Amino acid sequence: MIKYIGSKRVLVPHIVRGVSAFPKSERVLDLFSGTSRVARGLKESGRYVIANDHLSYATTLARCYVQADANRWLDEATRLIDELSKVPPAPGYFTKAFCEDARYLQPRNGARVDAIREEIARRDLPRELEAIVLVSLMEAADRVDSTTGVQMAYLKKWAPRAFNDLELRVPAILPGPGEALQLEAADAAARVDADVAYIDPPYNQHSYMGNYHVWESLVRWDKPETYGIANKRVQCKAYKSDFNSKRRIHQGLRAIFSAVRCKHLLVSFNNEGYVDREEMIELLSAKGHVGVVAVDFKRYVGAQIGIHNLNGEKVGQVSHLRNKEYLFVVDERPQTVDRVVDALEASIREAALARSPAKGKRETHESDRRVER
Repeated sequence: MIKYIGSKRVLVPHIVRGVSAFPKSERVLDLFSGTSRVARGLKESGRYVIANDHLSYATTLARCYVQADANRWLDEATRLIDELSKVPPAPGYFTKAFCEDARYLQPRNGARVDAIREEIARRDLPRELEAIVLVSLMEAADRVDSTTGVQMAYLKKWAPRAFNDLELRVPAILPGPGEALQLEAADAAARVDADVAYIDPPYNQHSYMGNYHVWESLVRWDKPETYGIANKRVQCKAYKSDFNSKRRIHQGLRAIFSAVRCKHLLVSFNNEGYVDREEMIELLSAKGHVGVVAVDFKRYVGAQIGIHNLNGEKVGQVSHLRNKEYLFVVDERPQTVDRVVDALEASIREAALARSPAKGKRETHESDRRVER
């Protein structure tokens, strides 16, 4: 899957185990699905998953990894991806915008992206099949890009991987049904009935539209006007989200927590976010009892590199290399909260022991097992 700030790749097994500990969890809503890593993990565990995200590239990822049934689409997708791999390069909008005016990919790979994307558009494919091949192209471009994982900027010098040839691969789609929605979070929360809602909202000023504007333009293929050194789509200027505003994030969270129709909640939030641990507990307490587990992990690679100016010169120091992801468990029954917290902590301990037995025995994870309403 694509490189993604805030990705829950290392947390997926813990999240699946936590969801499994709820008394009923056959139907799960992932309200901010992003790359669909969590949603795919939940589908792989045998659940029916509804993955929602309002951005087009994220909905396409969900349509590929959650909605598409491998039993129906895998053979056809494999044949089509093989055909698309043989399309001759033809530079166009993508090459000009993102390889010449900007430097996300090398022009020879950009020319292949242009040609393949035009061919996908020409074929007028069924939605699930189109999503699978678009994800194949997006992930192929991601493997030869020259960024630190976000598209607010690109590297001053080409990353070594940028010299590789773009290669289409068949995405690892799963058998079975699922559903992808493209709604605002509050609308999806109010519309979807499920057993469990997994909620992982944006947490600071950085918009996912701005962070991944190249993928948004690649999927929409609307060839928008762009601006700035990063060549962002002009839509990024007007795009506003409550979750990217320190002033409005509380009202945004309150709206989705109030609207959500699921009995059980599992909420993920970073300790670098606009809402701290105690504030989140207070917001969630209106829905039931709240338990918290904190998971320590490395910050995203761009934050580890440090702060640089437009000339590539380092102008700031890295303040810290690790942060915490809080997993908030919410349920009407305190016994259920305890059971899910126990499952999460056991999963984290076992993973730590598997990585380093000596370290794993020493690690502890803070928890707040019960907060009365």
